[in-house]
Amino acid sequence: MKVALVQFDTRSRAKDKNLQTIERLLCGVECDLVVLPEMFATGYEVNSEEIAEPHGGPTLRWMQHFAHLQGFAVAGTIATRERKEFFNRMYICLPDGSTFHYDKRHLFTFAGEQEHFVAGRERIIVEWCGVRIAPMICYDLRFPAWSYLPGKADLRLCSAAWAASRMGAWEALLPARAVENQAWVVGVNRVGTDPQGTSYNGHSAAYDYLGNKAATCGQEQGVVVVDINPEKIATFREKFRAWQDADNIEIR
Repeated sequence: MKVALVQFDTRSRAKDKNLQTIERLLCGVECDLVVLPEMFATGYEVNSEEIAEPHGGPTLRWMQHFAHLQGFAVAGTIATRERKEFFNRMYICLPDGSTFHYDKRHLFTFAGEQEHFVAGRERIIVEWCGVRIAPMICYDLRFPAWSYLPGKADLRLCSAAWAASRMGAWEALLPARAVENQAWVVGVNRVGTDPQGTSYNGHSAAYDYLGNKAATCGQEQGVVVVDINPEKIATFREKFRAWQDADNIEIR
């Protein structure tokens, strides 16, 4: 399965411009799955009441249409309103119209995210092109118990808006999650500066099941593609069965 990491400057509340940028960057790119930064359509912010869309809103419809039109799956997060609650939600849209979602579990208290969003309660695994995909959103990456799915997921996706000032943690945690899970980890971050003055320097990257960096976007806007072979993951796990010795972690 070919996975495209799309790194760009998500302009604040400039939805049409952001979607046009994504379409332009992916023109001519051959892949099976596209991964976008956190809140790719609006830029990351915690003012959920002002930016959230209802479930099934215009940005999700764009993802579904884009996936159907291009023949690849699309994954990215949208601030979503359901009844009177707000969620930082990742959608995974398949070309056949199937749509799955995951709500961010660990809300970023440093930015006050918990005051505006409701934390997710469930992990999900989506199978596409023979690869079992388990999503995370940004701050989730810091919490190994939540991201630990030994032998159950082949690819951990992390859609993020990760500040440049904390880049050391990003580059340490991505390969750590790969080694722990014996799985590929793909982390997609943004570039640019948001209206609050926070700078983002990208470093979107893919790490293989050994923790080796397979690709990176560096600090520039652009797209890189990595090829994930589930058979190689299975062969390695059969040979080195660390997953059999895993602790039984209860999530409350």
